Formats: sequence, structure tokens, C-alpha cells
Amino acid sequence: MFALIKNLVLLAVIVIAVHFLYLGYILPEADAVLTAAAAAGKSAPRELVVILKDLEQEICIALGLWAACLIVMKSLSIARHRYMYKVDLLASDDENQDMKQVLAQLEALDDDTRETPLVQTLLTSLRRFLITRDVQNTSDAIESGVEALAIRLESENSMIRYLIWAIPSIGFIGTVRGIGQALSQADLALAGDIAGMTDSLGVAFNSTLVALIVSIILMLLLHGLQRLQDDVIVRTQAYCESFLLNRISKVASH
Repeated sequence: MFALIKNLVLLAVIVIAVHFLYLGYILPEADAVLTAAAAAGKSAPRELVVILKDLEQEICIALGLWAACLIVMKSLSIARHRYMYKVDLLASDDENQDMKQVLAQLEALDDDTRETPLVQTLLTSLRRFLITRDVQNTSDAIESGVEALAIRLESENSMIRYLIWAIPSIGFIGTVRGIGQALSQADLALAGDIAGMTDSLGVAFNSTLVALIVSIILMLLLHGLQRLQDDVIVRTQAYCESFLLNRISKVASH
């Protein structure tokens, strides 16, 4: 719940910041450029502020920045906990310490560390071993835990995937709106005044252009995040097999 509220607050901040950018710079500059072009009897120039000036582009940019922030936060969280794969979390000063004490040791970790995929998988597998006292069952618990981890990481990306789908759709809405406006000015175009039609077609093509560029960038960022998440899955399974199975095998043999 806290994560949802934090993400919504982040979205609100981004929307406000982007809107102020539009009010303070993009819209005034675009109006100035278009006014100068109209005074010179020229069509609207292909300048960045003109391409970005419409509502659909503003929405696409705000949602794109939000999705990029979500991807960056997830990536930083993974990078922050990567050191754990080089540390033996099951180690203790007492070699005769039983697995119940090791479990208590893991459960005593701070909340941020305990919620990491690695520690959650270790906790689940250790509890299975304490119930069954069987190494094979624990190995199966590790595999099922890693599979559940993969599903959870994939489901956590659902909002990002939705945004990557929604942004081009918003661009297409701008395209439909622009083409509709252009068609409504067909009579003026037939009379020789094509300025209104060309401006409306500019809205149509600019919104699609911005939306597709934003979605391409987000797909690249998402691909990088998925590579990090795949690495987490591989490292978690390797860690559990190297540290946990090795230790419980010695415990079970005694």
C-alpha cells in the first residue's frame, strides 16, 4: 500500500512539473513561433516546441517520465542489494548452531533486507527443511521459490507494460483528433486556405511521433530492467544451492 501511495505521489509531482514546463516555456515559445510563421505567410515550422505543444504530447511525456522513474527505482533497488550474493547470510560464529537459530537470525534482519528476493527464498526454503528434514524437499522448495520469484518480478512490471502500451494509444488519439479537425476544414482547403488543415494534420502526426519515440525509449529501459531481474533469479538460485543446500546437507548427514 505504501509503495502504491509513493508511486501515485511521484506521478502527481511529475504531472505538475511537466504542466509547469508547458505553461512556462513550451506553449509560449510554440505560440511565438507559429505567430511569426503566420505573419510571414509560411506553414508551421518543424521545431521541437511546435511538435510538443499539444495535450496528447504532454500526457505522453508525463506518463513516459513516470514509467522511466519506476524502472530506475526498481533497477536501483536491485543494484543496492546485489552485494548480498557475495555474503554468507547463513554464517555464524557457532558452528553447532542449528537451523532454527539460523532462521531466527534471518528473521531478525531489518525490514528492507528481509523483503529482498534472496532472503525471502532462504526463509521459505529453511522453513520447509525444518518441517520435513529432507534435503530433496528443500531443493524442491528452492526451485518453487525461484519460480514464484520470477512470476512476482514479472507481475511487478505490469504497470510499466501498461504504460508502454497506453502511450502510443494516446498518440493515436491525437492522430484521430488532428485528422478529424483537418477534415472539418476541407471546405476552407478547397477554397484555397490550407493553413488550418496543415496545422490540424501537424497535430495528428506530431502526437504519434512523440508517443512512438517515448515508447521506444521505455522499451529499451524495460529491457535493461528485465535483464537485471533475470540476473536476480539466476543469482538467487545459485546462492541457495551453494550456501543453503551445502549447509543443510551437513546438518542432515549428522
